[in-house]
Amino acid sequence: MTAPVSTGTETAGGVGSSPRRPDGTLKVKGEFAFSSDLFADEMLWGATLRSPHPRARIRSIDIGKALALPGVYAVLTADDVPGEKVYGLEIADQPVLAFDEVRYQGEPVAVVAAEHPETARRAVARIEVEYEVLPPVADVRVALRPDSPTVHPPAEDAPVTGGSEPGHALPVHGNVLRHVPVRRGSVFEADVVVTGEYEVGMQDQAFLGPESGLAVPAEDGGVDLYIATQWLHVDQRQVSACLGLPPELVRLTLAGVGGAFGAREDLSMQVHASMLALRTGKPVKMVYSREESFFGHVHRHPARMRYEHGATREGRLVYVRARIDLDGGAYASSSPAVAANAATLGIGPYDVPNVEMDAYVAYTNNPPCGAMRGFGAVQACFAYESQMDRLAEAVGLDPVELRRINALETGALMPTGQVVEGPAPVADLLARVQAAPLPGPATGDAREQPGGVSNTTHGEGVVRGVGYAIGIKNVCFSEGFDDYATARVRLSVVGGEPAVLVHTAAAEVGQGLVTVQAQIARTELGVETVTVATADTTVGSAGSTSASRQTYMTGGAVKAACEAVRRTVLSRVPGAVRLGGGMVLGPDGEALSSLADLLGSDVVEETVEWRHRPTSSLDPATGQGDAHVQYAFAAHRAVVDVDVELGLVRVVEITTAQDVGRAVHPQSVVGQIQGGTAQGLGLALMEEIQVVDGLVRNPSFTDYLIPTILDMPPMNVDVLELADPHSPYGLRGVGEPPTISSTPAIVAAVRAATGKPLTRVPIRPEHIV
Repeated sequence: MTAPVSTGTETAGGVGSSPRRPDGTLKVKGEFAFSSDLFADEMLWGATLRSPHPRARIRSIDIGKALALPGVYAVLTADDVPGEKVYGLEIADQPVLAFDEVRYQGEPVAVVAAEHPETARRAVARIEVEYEVLPPVADVRVALRPDSPTVHPPAEDAPVTGGSEPGHALPVHGNVLRHVPVRRGSVFEADVVVTGEYEVGMQDQAFLGPESGLAVPAEDGGVDLYIATQWLHVDQRQVSACLGLPPELVRLTLAGVGGAFGAREDLSMQVHASMLALRTGKPVKMVYSREESFFGHVHRHPARMRYEHGATREGRLVYVRARIDLDGGAYASSSPAVAANAATLGIGPYDVPNVEMDAYVAYTNNPPCGAMRGFGAVQACFAYESQMDRLAEAVGLDPVELRRINALETGALMPTGQVVEGPAPVADLLARVQAAPLPGPATGDAREQPGGVSNTTHGEGVVRGVGYAIGIKNVCFSEGFDDYATARVRLSVVGGEPAVLVHTAAAEVGQGLVTVQAQIARTELGVETVTVATADTTVGSAGSTSASRQTYMTGGAVKAACEAVRRTVLSRVPGAVRLGGGMVLGPDGEALSSLADLLGSDVVEETVEWRHRPTSSLDPATGQGDAHVQYAFAAHRAVVDVDVELGLVRVVEITTAQDVGRAVHPQSVVGQIQGGTAQGLGLALMEEIQVVDGLVRNPSFTDYLIPTILDMPPMNVDVLELADPHSPYGLRGVGEPPTISSTPAIVAAVRAATGKPLTRVPIRPEHIV
């Protein structure tokens, strides 16, 4: 299957090539301006007072001593919020500043603006808050009980705002934020039955650039906000509502983003910095410390899951029963949509005729959880792939063969009743990773042993294991959400040569989207000189940089806008059929006119709002519906060496195969797969925010461990390009699938080496020894 052919001309640096990223050299040399590097004349510094308690009533706040400190310009509390007191991606339930009760450790209570960051911190320390400490609701299964204390006051209907990942949030009953059932079939008996309970810890996005931004008051009474974010227009909507200003007076410009992975979908200091700027009349900059960053953004939902798989003696799946309990933390964020993903994708890329799935997400007094790479599919994949290994053992089949027997194919039905329309190379991906050569045995070099340079072993007690996993992920927003992206494309003559300007509000968070937009413009318009304008809110929304959607959606919008520009240009030259090399070309490739001569001083500009094919909401009782736009698949094979005496693990090699539809920028595709796999490795072996009774015990990169270059093994990456018939160039979202199946593959390999059940991630030494 081949990708659709463009009616423009493929040029150097177009779709399918790997041109150098415009930000690459600057980042390598340390010259790129991130949001934390912003500066303005007469700038003040903002700081935040945060609750030390996971749950407490606020009895009083005394800001007098803080205001009396020389150099302090403002100290603001909830009473100073000029507009809406609460905000939220889907449900407006999160206070700008806590006003009645704090619901998690680290919740903002007051903000300060001062002429020096140290002065601001000293002022924060002088604010006196009287708390009535309350027992937190810290266990998700306790929170889900009907008799549990409620984290939020009982309400018949929570105020639904709509905005980010579509979740169609249901009214809150007790602590249940959303329940997503999926029902298909009626046969729940089988020859072979395996059950298991699994747990996933709280993972952090651990981006290297902390939350930061600069708010500048404007003469028209508005504010200009320069911010590292994932969705400028949803930020604008929430910030303007909280400031009590019309959206046009709250102008956002994307600042340099040092990683995101979902954590920048929610607001952090956007409203705080803007309030301080408007109160003081001066620019205000806020930069979180690393510890504060752990409290200042959402995390991956911890999950507890119970699965039951029934199969024939030959290994054919008959049914799956499952329950997934997700800890949403103190506020909703995008939890309703995460629950929907966990439910609808929670059976895996397998053809199962009978399904009974229930996914719940609940409020607790733990840190808020929301979007993180994989978005609900990560937790479920660890459980269902662990189950597939158990089932393979029970029926006496090779784990890959069992997966092949049950693999989804094009035309199969998902548990929601949706037909898998595009390529579904599940069996092929598994075969490819299985067929790849295995690495040789470790040498005597201590660096190649578990424990590495700590020299804990010379090979004694070290056992090798091999494990496999495959995962499924939806691409773009789902459940009938009006998902679109806007692009403005301008073709003109600059310096005697044709040039293109592309303007969108799409957030470049490090994934290479700026480069992709330029590649598409070169391909569609046949012009080498392409400039991508800084993303801001002066152009229509491009949606969020999440859900593996931006190349699909903003890429689709840029393509459509370029096509509109091209049609206008071609209409001016009789017999013209395409553009290429700065020329207008005829049917045989003959040059009919140069673009420079044709345009002269004229400008051709088009703005297009582009949508993918429609989706539908899920039936609230059965979970049936065509909820998703596109499915993506990835498979992993992991090879590990385990010191079974000390519980230390070294990942020796990872092989992965993934269908990307069309590799728009092949080098970036490989980079995305490598990076996503690294985060999956982190979840498998080391990454977890330790939360005890609502208190975070390790908010630092000293105690929260993430993989380094020494932890990452060699990777073999096999990229398939099986075009999706509905998407631009046939492409398929790339960023999330490698995070989904890498974790269970590594755990399966450790399980094979140790014989231990390993039902929780991350694996700790005590789980092995």
